Amino acid sequence: MSVAGRFVGQSVLRREDPRLLTGHGRYVANLGVPGMAHVAFVRSSVARGLLTRIDVAAARAVPGVHAVLTAADLAGEVPGPLTPTLYLGAPGAPVRLLARGDVRYVGEPIALVVACDPYVAADAAELVEIAYETQPAVVDIETAAASTELVNPERNSNVAGSARHDDPAAAEAIGAADHVVTATFHQQRQANAPMETRGVLASWDPGAGQLDVWLSSQNPHEARRVLARALGLAEADVRVRQGDVGGGFGQKFLLLTEEIAVAAAAKALGRPLKWVEDRHENLVSATHARADRVTATLALDADGTMLAVGVDHLEDVGALPIGGSGGAGTVVASRFTGPYRIPHASWATTAVHTNTCRRGAYRGPWMMETTAREQLVDVAAAAIGMDPLELRRRNVIRAEDQPHPTPGGAVIEDATPAETLEQAAAMIDYPGFRAEQAAARAGGRYFGIGISLFVEPQGSIAAIRQEAAMVRLLPDGTVTVAVGSGNHGQGLETTMAQVVADHLGVDVDHVRVHDGDTASTPFGNGTGGSRSGPVLAPAVGRAAGALRDRVLAIAGHHLEAAPEDLEVAAGRVSVRGTPSRGVTLAEVAHLATAGIAALPPDVDTTLEVTTRYRLDRPVHSNACHMCTCEVDVETGMVRLLRYVVSEDCGTVINPMVVEGQIAGGVAQGIGGALYEHMAYDGDGNPLTASFLDYTMPGTTDVPGIEYGHVETPSAALGGYKGMGEGGAIGAPACVLNAVADALAPLGVARPQPPVTPAAVFALLRDRLGH
Repeated sequence: MSVAGRFVGQSVLRREDPRLLTGHGRYVANLGVPGMAHVAFVRSSVARGLLTRIDVAAARAVPGVHAVLTAADLAGEVPGPLTPTLYLGAPGAPVRLLARGDVRYVGEPIALVVACDPYVAADAAELVEIAYETQPAVVDIETAAASTELVNPERNSNVAGSARHDDPAAAEAIGAADHVVTATFHQQRQANAPMETRGVLASWDPGAGQLDVWLSSQNPHEARRVLARALGLAEADVRVRQGDVGGGFGQKFLLLTEEIAVAAAAKALGRPLKWVEDRHENLVSATHARADRVTATLALDADGTMLAVGVDHLEDVGALPIGGSGGAGTVVASRFTGPYRIPHASWATTAVHTNTCRRGAYRGPWMMETTAREQLVDVAAAAIGMDPLELRRRNVIRAEDQPHPTPGGAVIEDATPAETLEQAAAMIDYPGFRAEQAAARAGGRYFGIGISLFVEPQGSIAAIRQEAAMVRLLPDGTVTVAVGSGNHGQGLETTMAQVVADHLGVDVDHVRVHDGDTASTPFGNGTGGSRSGPVLAPAVGRAAGALRDRVLAIAGHHLEAAPEDLEVAAGRVSVRGTPSRGVTLAEVAHLATAGIAALPPDVDTTLEVTTRYRLDRPVHSNACHMCTCEVDVETGMVRLLRYVVSEDCGTVINPMVVEGQIAGGVAQGIGGALYEHMAYDGDGNPLTASFLDYTMPGTTDVPGIEYGHVETPSAALGGYKGMGEGGAIGAPACVLNAVADALAPLGVARPQPPVTPAAVFALLRDRLGH
């Protein structure tokens, strides 16, 4: 496959931006169809209890209200399972369309109101009278497993799932090591908080027996599969479309129950229905993530060589996770050795149900592996009196160590953790900062530096290690690309056009990328898990390459030249060495249609190619984050001074897009380290139910980010790796390590996130007594 290489690797301007930045994006909230009504959900106000009465009479009497529906009203419309495809048949909590009989978290939907406009629907929803027989809520993850109060009565325990791996060699190494360090790390509950909340517009055509759904989604083809199964329809009778999507970060990868309920209600009532989630709903009842605790032990010999780890991981998956156990504990525990040569590991992981919002994916769902491990490395460095950079240097996986089998069963190949570690250290001038830090401490100021090093797997789930693409040459010489992914901000309209342009030999401005419509795109597994680089891009490149071969065959016959003697550039096929002798792609398209009689029958004139690519094995990208900070002990404020990222995502398609993805992830990671906390009280009531209380970083809280690139091709076609989650994975531990380093001279306990000014004051008070 000949690749021109003119666009891949270049910072081509994002073609999405003019539309989005000028307010011409098209989101679910912008859509409307004739006869459309609006939906508002009635949600539980208690965390756990029996439903003793639901009185909808007052709501139904409101002028403009068309219907008020409960679980009983919709039961006949939903004969099939609500479970996502990946988790069909997996043990887990029930997936409920609407609460029936009892409620299990504050915000669980109980009924839906259909009205002429969203304001009437919202007002009427407040008139639905619900009586509860309240029960004690299970909120604390440390005691949930042993509690006799069951979050989900269908199950005999609050344990959602567990796994363990015991390595006798790990226990032996820990028992005999020169140094053994044990520490516990917490990661607070967080919300995805995308700019655009969830939204759906569903329309049922009873005559045709077809359901048409507009959805804010990362995964339209999966949404069609779930809707078809749940509503008892053939997939061919369900069309799902997405327009522009204002972020998802994992929350919109799997279809949640509210979207299914709206579609079921539209089918039942025979009219289009629209629901756009408000911010309060999104915060308390969409999905949560990051509620983890890890107690980890690291054994080292006298010179700092890492010998073994032991990991005890506990995670909170909420009441009704949307599939399986709802968590990522096995990945957290089994991959805990990360970028280090640690020969032995034992681990255990447990997921528990609590009477809180369901857990879902959030950018790097397994990132507690990095957050806990990278803090543990700093704790170990301090315990043995070694600089944390030096400890990492002594143990990092190097090129000569690969392929590197990890104790958890993964094999790391084509990764560069050592190279990114050194590049980041050089960029931030690590020795220079240590000298500056010493001088600042002498003057009563507290500077710190943090490091976070990780490898990020892509393609670990074999079922979604494949993708399809369709590339078509139009009669005017322009090219369209159809992909089954769900673009929601990653710039795929631009980057996939770059891949096609290089493989087909056309200008990138002549390529149009389409996605988000199940009726016109090949089946795809959505956008998530950093799949676009190692899975989607090869599919697009393979389809473009196959189309190029057909173009060359047609042009070769016309030019009386062998296809291997031809080249394609700037939309023109010419004889190699004789550029004046050639035809344009538009002329080739004409030959394949109007001029087909002049071509022999064995020449394939179908200028449309659909191919599917399967990634044979997981690939690993990697990065190193380093940042510096100052902690003001008088105010408790943490100020980030510099932030450096060295990233290896394989062949870089568009450096600007890569850096934009890193920046967004770093901002989210900073939020997790310093600001964000989706908190509950002991009765299961959410305490941070609006942006007045759920604090996220603003533009002045995120420093300018400096980028370094290491480019090591992967085994995927084209050498691509994923990197969409990396910024969010690496940032929390980097910031937490920097803050701990700044406070180290004061002898305070290691801060747990979020490190707010109040949290810093509490640490100082506990240590210094004031």
